[in-house]
Amino acid sequence: MKKTQIQLPDELYKRAKAFSKEREWSLAETFRRAAEQFMDRYPSEPAPIDKEWSPPTPLQLGWNGLSAEELHRLAIDDMDAKLPN
Repeated sequence: MKKTQIQLPDELYKRAKAFSKEREWSLAETFRRAAEQFMDRYPSEPAPIDKEWSPPTPLQLGWNGLSAEELHRLAIDDMDAKLPN
């Protein structure tokens, strides 16, 4: 095991210290666990990018399941209702 020194902003140090105390861990244990989780989440080799990717297709198009024609008709009706007689 290697020993190292790090610098932390005061607020982060206070939060990490309180977190460690709540769990009855040493501060070093807290940072070891955090580093392990960080390394698991961000592997050293990024996942390959699939060149054939496309966004998912929506199950329903339009607003609230309405077709484009129905939306257009409702918009026209709404505009007509707001025009002065």
